[in-house]
Amino acid sequence: MRVYRVYIVDDEGWIVIGLKKKIEKSGYPFKVIGTANNGVTALEEIEKADPDVIFMDIRMPGYDGLELLEHLHNQGNHAKVIYISGYAEFAYAQRALQIGASDYILKPIEQEKINEILEQLENSFKSESGAGYTRGEVEEEVSEGMLQKIINEIKTRYTENISLSELAERYGISISYLSSLVKEELNLSFSEYITAKRIQKAKELLEDETLSIEQIAEQTGYNDYYYFTKVFKKTLGISPSKYRKNYKK
Repeated sequence: MRVYRVYIVDDEGWIVIGLKKKIEKSGYPFKVIGTANNGVTALEEIEKADPDVIFMDIRMPGYDGLELLEHLHNQGNHAKVIYISGYAEFAYAQRALQIGASDYILKPIEQEKINEILEQLENSFKSESGAGYTRGEVEEEVSEGMLQKIINEIKTRYTENISLSELAERYGISISYLSSLVKEELNLSFSEYITAKRIQKAKELLEDETLSIEQIAEQTGYNDYYYFTKVFKKTLGISPSKYRKNYKK
């Protein structure tokens, strides 16, 4: 029997401990493989852990729940997301469902509700198993012309706030289909391609000493200067400022 991997993101430790115990107590084939107390750490670890299910808080340090879900979609991650929400955040949770979350749990978290959600998740995974699509089958839904239009849009809008979820919704394609098609066309995942293009553009802009690092971050699609610096260094092994100094030599 397959055991489904679960990742929990919540800045309240007692919520994480309690949820983990309830999942273990449920008797359903789910195992917690990791936890994080903020959205930034979660984004990094989820990419490596590749869980099947993510339970995440709506409001937390770093990225909030909606931002984290958006980043996960951009990475091509299709784990099923269950939000943990307070009553005051009910409308926020409903918005999350509209952009791709599977469900939400209201605090305090009850064992009965956890059991119900895990049962639904297990049934969903079972119904999806073996339901892969070949390129030929996808072409019945996505014409070559439409696909090229999407790819061209990605190539020209990489510095904008573009996301897989936005494209999928606008063109009437599921995120998972679109993600596989994009990777086949570009030989990179959506997020890998966007990052590669942005960093290449940043390298070119760093040659212009009249531009500050903050301005370059904005012009390459990063609203957060610190996040831009982190991505740049992770990609090239050197910070933007050091890259600029080396270029001047």
